[in-house]
Amino acid sequence: MIYKPRQQKLLRWIALFLVGTFLQLLFYMPTPVLSQNSSICSNITAPLTPEEQIYARGAWQYFVKNYQPATGFTNSTGGYPSGTLWDMGNYLMALNAARSLNLTDQADFDTRLNKFLTTLSSLKLFEDTLPNKVYNAATAQMVDYGNNPLERGIGWSALDVGRILTAFDVIRTCHPQYNEWLKGIVAKWQVARSLKDGQLFGATVLPDNKTLLVQEGRLGYEEYGARGYQLWGFSAPKAIAFEPFNLVEINGVQIPVDTRDFKSTNANNYVVSESYILDGIEFGLQGELADFAARVLDVQKRRYDNTGQLTAVTEDNIDQAPYFLYNTVYANGVNWATITDANQPYPQFRSISTKAAFGWRYLFPDNAYAQKVFDAVKDLRSPDDSGYYAGIYEESKQPNKALTGNTNGLILEILYYKAKGNHPLIASTSVSVSTGKPSENASPATASNQPNSTVTTPTANQPNPTVTTLTATPADISKITEVTVAPIPPVDSPKPSSQMKMARPLTVIERRYAEAAWRYFQANYHSKSGLIDDRSDFKGATLWGLGDYLAALHAARLLDIITPKEFDQRTRHLLAALTKLPLFAKELPGRGYDTRSLQPVDYGGNPLPEGNGWSALDLGRILAALYNLKTCHPEYTAAVDKIVLDWSYLRVVREGILSSAITAKDQDGRSLTRVNPETRLGYEEYAARAFQLWGFNLEHSAIGGEYQTASLEGVKVPIQRRRTDTNSKVNQYTVSNPFLLYALEFGLDPQMRSLFEPIFQAQAERYRRTDTLTASATTLIDRKPYTVHSTITGKGEPWAALADDGQTVPKGRLVSTAVAFAYHALLPENKYSQELLQGTTDLYNPLAGFYEGFYEATGKTAIGFTSSTNSMILQSLLYKVMNRQPLIRPTTTMNSPWWAAVSKSDSGRGLPNTTTQQIKLISDSSGSYWVSGSENTRLVTGTKVTE
Repeated sequence: MIYKPRQQKLLRWIALFLVGTFLQLLFYMPTPVLSQNSSICSNITAPLTPEEQIYARGAWQYFVKNYQPATGFTNSTGGYPSGTLWDMGNYLMALNAARSLNLTDQADFDTRLNKFLTTLSSLKLFEDTLPNKVYNAATAQMVDYGNNPLERGIGWSALDVGRILTAFDVIRTCHPQYNEWLKGIVAKWQVARSLKDGQLFGATVLPDNKTLLVQEGRLGYEEYGARGYQLWGFSAPKAIAFEPFNLVEINGVQIPVDTRDFKSTNANNYVVSESYILDGIEFGLQGELADFAARVLDVQKRRYDNTGQLTAVTEDNIDQAPYFLYNTVYANGVNWATITDANQPYPQFRSISTKAAFGWRYLFPDNAYAQKVFDAVKDLRSPDDSGYYAGIYEESKQPNKALTGNTNGLILEILYYKAKGNHPLIASTSVSVSTGKPSENASPATASNQPNSTVTTPTANQPNPTVTTLTATPADISKITEVTVAPIPPVDSPKPSSQMKMARPLTVIERRYAEAAWRYFQANYHSKSGLIDDRSDFKGATLWGLGDYLAALHAARLLDIITPKEFDQRTRHLLAALTKLPLFAKELPGRGYDTRSLQPVDYGGNPLPEGNGWSALDLGRILAALYNLKTCHPEYTAAVDKIVLDWSYLRVVREGILSSAITAKDQDGRSLTRVNPETRLGYEEYAARAFQLWGFNLEHSAIGGEYQTASLEGVKVPIQRRRTDTNSKVNQYTVSNPFLLYALEFGLDPQMRSLFEPIFQAQAERYRRTDTLTASATTLIDRKPYTVHSTITGKGEPWAALADDGQTVPKGRLVSTAVAFAYHALLPENKYSQELLQGTTDLYNPLAGFYEGFYEATGKTAIGFTSSTNSMILQSLLYKVMNRQPLIRPTTTMNSPWWAAVSKSDSGRGLPNTTTQQIKLISDSSGSYWVSGSENTRLVTGTKVTE
């Protein structure tokens, strides 16, 4: 009896505990959610074709037939009730795609997702930390890979966690009603336990039952997995970085390979297609990652070219033992290895992967090989409508009849990506993309269609841009709205023009080069705005870059790289976009624009509603291109003249000098505009010639006068013009780019020749002295400092490599691909120009264009793709087949809206004073070139550069 009060008290405590537990469960029980698609996800801009709808329905049937109603999960393979977190992520992606593509209705979507999340919320976790590596899909029990129940589990996979975190982000973006539920699930997981030293760590159970944390991920999947973590605020900078890797040559292509191989780490360093495909459709390929992906596709094409065997390799289930294989481009020292996870070879089971073929086809829609391999698998569905088979065995040519959620889920994701107009699925949360070693602190370049990436890359192709670091927050950048520009109405039928006569067709090799260069303008075209990015890793354009594009468009048409229809469509689209660009101070186009929104930005991509001035040099570049367009394609004359008549030239042309405007803030924070003369050597002369085509008097900016020289390699190299008309800061460096562009478009008049020849000769002499190929230019690369001036002389030093801020870039000198092509076009018989061409002709990616060049010090390719380089290559090839005639041709008529407006004289826009051009095209024994009436150039020795 003495214990009765204690027993009653204990019973009361137990009752209170049970009530509390019940209430806790009640309040934390997820409430079923009914969602509607977010407009950002339901915006289908490129609806599936009837054939593509068949593909999508076929893939969705896999999930219909492998659904587990008790858990809401789906089988990872046909009829086998097992699934990893990666498989669950695949299903969520497939479910979202199916809803967005109207393969299922809203009620079914909500039923499926509510059941899935309810089960996921209650999963037993490995050591109460993270989901186990695998679960029984029918019962949600923790199991091993043989689907045998295990009370403790077998560990977790960090890569699988990254996959499902990415899928969670897509769901919360497209169906925001589920956001809180997903946040609760992630909060319950101890995600931070899978991160250590900036890397991803999985957990495995040792034979002695101890838990061991193991670094997970190799090049490709490691970066992909880390980006999933980043979407939810978990940072893994070392995992995001590409290092450590080397380039391994396979079938003539340098393939990036993780140096952590099976021998040294007991983990495979396989190179497969899927990681790059996932990154492309979900995050957008850009920068070095885009280059790596293009290489991985290209090497598979090369294998096909060499062997006749269609190749699309990645990891896949197979329909016989050992049931899962990695079909690789490279793994653990072996090319085209087909291995198990334990590195056991099974080359007899190498297969063409269905999901890889689908992925490459829609990531690179213009690639002929991707289309060919896609055609081989696009109808590889099971006859009982259970989904797509995994692939086709190379050796037996028989289908690999494995049916998997991975294959069918990825197909649905890919088709959804296509329906969104090839826009990546992740477009609402900040992620980083590696461009190098984490220790370098290199800021990430902008992901393709990734508005919330933190960007620090400059965008200007102009000679000396002011680089500003982008510091915009996600809230700032989320305001970017991609505008749709309607092309100008169709113009008259092409009018005959005798201006462009080909002396010969392109050779087979030259055509390959031209097609490769044009790839840049295919890969970086904004189908809504009609603009082209100045560089592939940045969504921005300058007028200089748009001039490059127009010149490339003209060359591609004349070289028969594009059809008349494509030329007309792109030209009308670009002309329409030019009319929509906001003008700085309502006078002239500004220094930079976002290629999606058409809004003014600085060279770092920061929005500037009022703009930051104009560049006379950029205006010269676009004026030259517009002039040639209406001369060689007269049907566009009215549209071109309408654009340039909207501009005011009162402040850009002053007393025979070109001037540019910049903005700066004073001590009171006011934004002030300052207009200063242009003095950059070569660029000023080029731009002045362009303005002279339109009748402007630029006698003090055009070629002529006295030029100071420096003694370099025994040659007197021009370093600046002697000026009495301005106190502006003089030229700080001499590079080849503007002189080559001048020579290609305007020819080498005697005055320009006196500058051009010593610049070339100095580079040739350096090569003879040091055996170092030299093609000095301003080039754009994918990492800090982003712009490198590999000078002939800069800041008083010979062969200096300078950043925009004038700081030396150690080992930064590049051999420019564009410069090599241009010198060979202009001086085809010169032995040194032949050496240059031979050293650079294969520096291209057939899917992305020509690289900027290679580093003098290491010989490594300089990763970077720009409109400037690829435009100059196309112009160089055109120059060759035009019998080395200047690419700018004279007008045959002065009867146009421009000259009519000039004749009225009182326009208030600073138009020319006379209705005559200031230059003319002449020919003599030295060739054809444009010249004005009074030009005289003297070289004045003034400086000796110490070598």
